[in-house]
Parts: sequence; structure tokens; C-alpha cells
Amino acid sequence: MTAAERREQLIAIARTLFADRGVDGTTVEEIASRASVSKPVVYEHFGGKEGLYAVVVDREVRTLLDMMRAALTTGGPRELLQAAAVALLTYIETSSDGFRILVRDAPVGSPTGSYVSIIGDVASRVEDILVGEFKRRGYEARLAPMYAQMLVGMVSTTGQWWLHARRPTKDIVAAHVVNLAWNGLSNLEAEPTLFRDAPKP
Repeated sequence: MTAAERREQLIAIARTLFADRGVDGTTVEEIASRASVSKPVVYEHFGGKEGLYAVVVDREVRTLLDMMRAALTTGGPRELLQAAAVALLTYIETSSDGFRILVRDAPVGSPTGSYVSIIGDVASRVEDILVGEFKRRGYEARLAPMYAQMLVGMVSTTGQWWLHARRPTKDIVAAHVVNLAWNGLSNLEAEPTLFRDAPKP
């Protein structure tokens, strides 16, 4: 096995273990054992478990970001919202282990990206869309960042639930997410208030 092939083998083994047990529940000994190599081989390639974890996370971050960026290119606001929901659910469907790794807490001081940073990137793109929509509808554009976080958070949390549920199908889940988000947006109140003084029955 070449050095490059060995490196890919170690990454694949570690990815599975990190997804199943998390970085804290995975040891260099187990990674080396599954690859039928000695511990020094893992250290030689990655400097240790944290270095290997950083490589695995970085690959997943790039994969999901590439999918999100490709989805959020053209179309109207509703189409873009749908594209974002479908892209995230597709990533979960095709890379379940990667998604499990991303939604876990990264080690303290980890230089790699995280699921939170990815969601932040998507939210900033959604924010640009909402600013235009808010201005067109006469709402305060300065509130667009908050609404972007709400929308992306809704899709993100639904994705974490769907990782385990897997029913209904991806397209049905995406359609319902868009239904709730879009129909809620289309009927926004310009100045919503809490019902603190609701009449008593």
C-alpha cells in the first residue's frame, strides 16, 4: 500500500469511528488496529488523533459547503429556500457518518470548521435574499439577519431529526419545511408583538 493509499485508509477508518463514538471515544490504538498498522504509522501521517480528526472534519465541511453553495446560486427566494433544504437533506442522506461528525462538538481549540460555521455561512447567504424581500414588502431590512438565522436554524434542526427518523422521504420533508417557512414569511406582521395582555376567558 502506498503512503497515499494508507492515508486514505486511515481517514476512512477514523471517519467511521468518529461518527459512531465521537473523537473522545476513539483511540489511536483502535484506528491503528483496524488498519493493521502500528500506532506510529498514524502519528507519522497525522501527528495524532486530533490531526486526523481535523482532516476528516475539513473534508466534510468542504463537501457540505460545496453542496450548499451550488444550491444557493439562482432562483427566487422560495426556490432558494427549497434548494437549501434539499441540499442539506441530500448531504445527510448520502453522508450520514459525515453529518454525525459535524454535529458533534469539536475539540477545544480545533482549527477546523464546524457545522455551526457552515450553518452561519448559509445564513449569511439567506440574509442577502431576505434583505431584498424585506425592502420590497416594507419591512425593516435590519431584521433580515435574525430571520435568516431562524429559517436556517429550522432547516438545520429538522435535518438533525431526519438523520435518525428517515421518514417521510427527503422531498416530502423539504416540501413541508418550505411550506412552513414560506407561508409564514408571506404573512409576516410588520410589527409583531407578544400577547402579554390577552383577554382572560
